[in-house]
Amino acid sequence: MQNPVIIVGAQQLGKTALDIFISNNVVVYCFLEDNPELQHKEVNNISVMSSSEDPEFLKLLGKKCEVFVAAEDTAARKSTVNLLKEEYQVVPVNALHKFSSVSENAWLGHGILVNAGAVINTNAKVGDHCIILSNAVVEADVTLGDFVQVGAGAIINAGATVEEQAFIGSGAIVVSGVKIGKKARVGAGAVVIADVPANATVFGNPAEKV
Repeated sequence: MQNPVIIVGAQQLGKTALDIFISNNVVVYCFLEDNPELQHKEVNNISVMSSSEDPEFLKLLGKKCEVFVAAEDTAARKSTVNLLKEEYQVVPVNALHKFSSVSENAWLGHGILVNAGAVINTNAKVGDHCIILSNAVVEADVTLGDFVQVGAGAIINAGATVEEQAFIGSGAIVVSGVKIGKKARVGAGAVVIADVPANATVFGNPAEKV
């Protein structure tokens, strides 16, 4: 990547994305952030210039700058991604930490964040705008839908499927072949040994619906 990056979102996820780009010697031009309390300040020595929909900055995208969307809320991330595609014809870049491990035979979409120590193994498929945090493991032949979040230290075992917008908490384990439904939530430390329906929330070992 030769162009600098604008990060949309200057809170926790934005700081993580900044660290990832720095690990790869990529220049971050600025943050855009909708929280007025953060605007016109600095976050880890990078300026927060304006809101996420400021046309003066967004018009730079695809020409002089790339973009990564790091909004905390999934709905806000989806809205921003759609705005960028429809009005500016740009697709967010991936943020893959220098110290992550991604198989050459894995398939990655766009706008993905993979933090330090995370592993994505052979023939895994990671959809657009997923977040895979530190030391998480996505084993062989796993499928992650768009906007899935995998917490720090979680393990998705071989052949499992995690559908769109599902959330896997820190340290959770999803055993081989299990299917996690759309928008389902798996609590931190849970051990999932059976399919989880869409929109369900599960906790515990073995994981049960709450």
